[in-house]
Amino acid sequence: MKVTVQQVMDASGVRFGTSGARGPAHDITDQVSYVYTRGFLQYLAGSKELSPGMRVAVAGDLRPSTGRIMAAVRRAVRDMGYSALNCGRIPSPAVALYGITHGIPAIMVTGSHIPADRNGIKFNKPAGEILKADEAAIRKQEVDIADDMFTGTGAFVTPAADPWPEESAARHLYMQRYLSLFPPDCLAGKKVGVYQHSAVGREIVFDILQRLGADATPLGFSESFIPVDTEAIRPEDAELAAAWSKEYGFDGIVSTDGDSDRPLVSDEHGIWLRGDVAGILTARFLGADSVSTPVSCNSAVEKSGYFRDVRRTRIGSPYVIESMNEAVARDGTAVVGYEANGGFLTNSDIPLFGSLLPALPTRDALIVLLAVFLLSVETGKPISGLLQDLPARFTCSDRLKNFPEERSAAIMNLFSSGNPKRDMRAAERVFGGLSGRCVSIDRTDGVRMTFDSEEIIHLRPSGNAPEFRCYTEAADPKRVTLLNGTCMELLLDLGGG
Repeated sequence: MKVTVQQVMDASGVRFGTSGARGPAHDITDQVSYVYTRGFLQYLAGSKELSPGMRVAVAGDLRPSTGRIMAAVRRAVRDMGYSALNCGRIPSPAVALYGITHGIPAIMVTGSHIPADRNGIKFNKPAGEILKADEAAIRKQEVDIADDMFTGTGAFVTPAADPWPEESAARHLYMQRYLSLFPPDCLAGKKVGVYQHSAVGREIVFDILQRLGADATPLGFSESFIPVDTEAIRPEDAELAAAWSKEYGFDGIVSTDGDSDRPLVSDEHGIWLRGDVAGILTARFLGADSVSTPVSCNSAVEKSGYFRDVRRTRIGSPYVIESMNEAVARDGTAVVGYEANGGFLTNSDIPLFGSLLPALPTRDALIVLLAVFLLSVETGKPISGLLQDLPARFTCSDRLKNFPEERSAAIMNLFSSGNPKRDMRAAERVFGGLSGRCVSIDRTDGVRMTFDSEEIIHLRPSGNAPEFRCYTEAADPKRVTLLNGTCMELLLDLGGG
């Protein structure tokens, strides 16, 4: 039987989003995982990026369905004549780094921050993440599978029974990326809480902080999966951080999302930093010249004057990577990127501590957690003091969960007539009572409306889940929270709700 990846996508509903293929875990069957993986490998072989006998690195996060999907990925790799390397349960950037370093493909089974009943597969070419052009080519791949290979529910008729031993090389390489470069006492005197929950990198983060001299305290370990979203921080996580900070007197608290490519870092009061603000501080610490960041991110990156070149992109790491690739390369230029979720990417080798931090053009959380504290050490200021150095621009975001696609489309259509003036008038009718006269609309990704009050309201349906996101920006933290909450209430009334 022959089937294209596109046909499997349409039948299963498991589609490419902003960060790989995602969907309900029960829809990511053995057959779906197998076809996706073979399509990816066939594409690489056809483009001469995969040679006979080559290894393929495979890793996963800690959600319950990950082991089964990893096994299906392994089966696809082996059936094509390649060797599947079990890198274990490690961060997405760790397996990507291993692939880039050794010039081999890397596959990460993860649903990132989304709930445990959902999952996904993230594909990395030998040079790094697949981009949107790669996704289009993968969808066209035709995969040949035996008629008796899968049951009617998409499970393997004969699951693999042989052991698949885990190897630690990728974990070690990722840790050494920082331990071999950063001075062993660079965080001496810093008291750091490590909110571990169910993050796959929880032990790595804790170990590295300790080995760099920090007084680290583990917090909130969980055996069950917790969907920590660094863009939409749960109220209970905000309460936990504040309570821990008060109890322990931390200089800050750190954490990550499920696959540990998106960071969370708090100030000394237990107040979580927005990911895009942490991104600005990280880029400042690294001495970046060129910064690529999605249109949804805080405008303080331009207003700060820290960077020679700021490039705005669509939302999603593939677009940030494309922008970084287009950045003008010159001697001494440090090209970086970050997203609103805090994931940080480096597209050039960065001079640091008398050596070079090698480029890692995929989302990484660890560099942010370290950079924010090291900038605090360098400047002699607490983390809250670093924030005070930035222009007074504050962002807030939230999402409507289980929001039907047709309702999302109806909302977006209100501001999509094709006539800019008409669309700005529509924006004023809906949001003018909140923020004033609409002066511009940016359609780089979704609808980003700027008002004469300098407040921003940005609407965008999620690319990988039935959710609708609203991003807001204002000059006051209380105001931006109120603005976002009011917008969320208005959105519930729009689109036929």
